[in-house]
Amino acid sequence: MSSDSERKPTIITICSTKGGVGKTTLTANLGGFLASLNKRVLLVDADVQPALSSYYELAQQADCGLERLLIGGDLTNTISATSAGCDLIYSDDPEGKLQDWVLHTPDGRTRLKYLLNQLKANYDFILIDTQGAVGPLQDAAVIAADLLLSPIPTETMSAREFARGTLGMLGRLQPMTYYTTLTLAPLYGVLYRVDRTKDAANVALEVREELGGGGSGITIMDAVIPSAVAWREAATQQVPVHTLTKHPMAKLSLMAVIAELGILPVAQGGGNHA
Repeated sequence: MSSDSERKPTIITICSTKGGVGKTTLTANLGGFLASLNKRVLLVDADVQPALSSYYELAQQADCGLERLLIGGDLTNTISATSAGCDLIYSDDPEGKLQDWVLHTPDGRTRLKYLLNQLKANYDFILIDTQGAVGPLQDAAVIAADLLLSPIPTETMSAREFARGTLGMLGRLQPMTYYTTLTLAPLYGVLYRVDRTKDAANVALEVREELGGGGSGITIMDAVIPSAVAWREAATQQVPVHTLTKHPMAKLSLMAVIAELGILPVAQGGGNHA
């Protein structure tokens, strides 16, 4: 594995076509944990429902957010600072106008990639949170990514929607790569909110058997995110979950995800699975 000084900055898009699966929670806490490792982290809230924008308190708020970034190309007046040590481009599009703008602008779906690539020199990691529905803005976030990460709750309906919706979205975007230099990033699925019930174990087994063989084009990770009250407590307190010392398993699960993604050296990312 290459040294940390050699590792290229990475844009990670956390995506799923289903809402309520944990994208925002995973984005915020992965970003907060990476920031605690002295990494320069930028969070991008590309969801019309701006949960990530208010997940952490703002230490410094920029004049504008994602709308100004995309439409105006403003790389300076759109970056806020959070109490968790991450920077943030907040969602400032409550009426969802960016969806139409992306749809009807010739370079709409590739503009975010172009702009965030310009910011790579300033950050080690850029994490994009997305909406829980198919749409042009989600397409733009997926196209911008160097790596795609999708939480898959161990619930039958969520797992089926992942297989139908998220993989279907990637299949729909794939033809764009035939006529351009674009490539779609590899997709990693992480089993999420895993509890100790028999039903969760059966869903996890089904997901691994149906999608983990390599033919689906997705990697189902060995690391999992366990169901725990820690995630809710951290969100209520507006702090990264790894700071709650009474819940060490949450931190260990984040370490395991980072290690398996290979975005940090093992010594920093950790190698323990939850």
